[in-house]
Amino acid sequence: MPTIDGARVVADLRRLADFGRYKTGVHRPTYSPEDVASRQWLAEQFAAAGLDPVIDGIGNVFGRNRQAARRLLVGSHSETQPYAGWLDGALGVVYALELARAFAADPAGAGLGIEPVAWADEEGHYGNMLGSRSFTDGLTDAEIAAAASRDGKPLRQALADAGYAGRPYQRLDPSRHVGYLEAHIEQGATLETAGQRIGIVTAIIGAWNYWVTVTGEQNHAGTTEMRRRKDAGVALVRLATAIHDRFTAIAGPRTVWTIGRMLLDPNAPSIVPGRAEMQVQFRDTDTAILARCEDALVELVAAADRAGPCRIALTPLSKSLPAAMDSRFQAAIAEAAERHAPGLHRHMPSGAGHDAQVLARRLPSGMMFVPSIGGVSHHWSEDTSEADIVLGAQVFADAATAILQNEVD
Repeated sequence: MPTIDGARVVADLRRLADFGRYKTGVHRPTYSPEDVASRQWLAEQFAAAGLDPVIDGIGNVFGRNRQAARRLLVGSHSETQPYAGWLDGALGVVYALELARAFAADPAGAGLGIEPVAWADEEGHYGNMLGSRSFTDGLTDAEIAAAASRDGKPLRQALADAGYAGRPYQRLDPSRHVGYLEAHIEQGATLETAGQRIGIVTAIIGAWNYWVTVTGEQNHAGTTEMRRRKDAGVALVRLATAIHDRFTAIAGPRTVWTIGRMLLDPNAPSIVPGRAEMQVQFRDTDTAILARCEDALVELVAAADRAGPCRIALTPLSKSLPAAMDSRFQAAIAEAAERHAPGLHRHMPSGAGHDAQVLARRLPSGMMFVPSIGGVSHHWSEDTSEADIVLGAQVFADAATAILQNEVD
């Protein structure tokens, strides 16, 4: 089995965190100068590992292995959420880099190819998992043309500013890869709470997003009697409460839902709001449960619209489908985990979305978790112990070796 250099893994993670460092975390939004610089650094590391680096037209960074007949694609995303953690996504990218080095240094790995990748915009600054969807033919030119960041910057302009415009898009060749493997911090507290060190992902949730718009009547807060009001804010809050209560009654054991964004217009203390908006998201690994929540949401919005006095409309935003991880890949991770952390591993679903669920539509895919301290993620205080980072890297390397050996044999 190739042996990873744990100190080098940690050092690379800390070096990558220098691009956009914020407190103990990182602020590296997709296509920002910090993100572009980090991708160039990754390309240089891939080259130093003996690979041919390629940054494609959407910003994906690949390390191409010329020596092997077939290869295992390994990676994650390298941009971050705003003012977020140093390991979310970056861990899987650096594991992939270290894996490529370890295989190149191990004579027993001759003919077994690792190809690392850093996907672009898994975090959704301009869209939904742009890099992995582009690679798997799931991103259209029309979507690229229409996409923009939350502050209104067009995706095409961002790509041009980054220097990626006009570059060809890399596309998946199924004959080239035996599958895809990804590592990530858990982003939850399941492993830490249970005193376990490795998570073997069984399936990745689907996340369905909707935009609710409430249209009322803007008016003076002091002179508009309560009986005459068409308060969009009140209607929005009542609907949000109804959604929470209904979802509680119909949810499965792993269903979660969030109203993470609310807007009032004009959002002033002495004005009855004439417009209010919110984003509703729900997640589960069971498509039937997702559909049940969707039906309930449609019904609740329609009932609130009929009841008045405000008009309420529902607009679908996005749907990512749940994806099961390959059973053989799960077995390889479990065997490696038992070798290095006996009894300290578990099979578990992922409550967060990942590029692995996109790749799973086209390639056998697997995913592994290491613990998150305090279950914290999407915040600059996110962290994982160095011991768990290093252990995870070796388990990941053993699993990748077993997958490649089984496929090649």
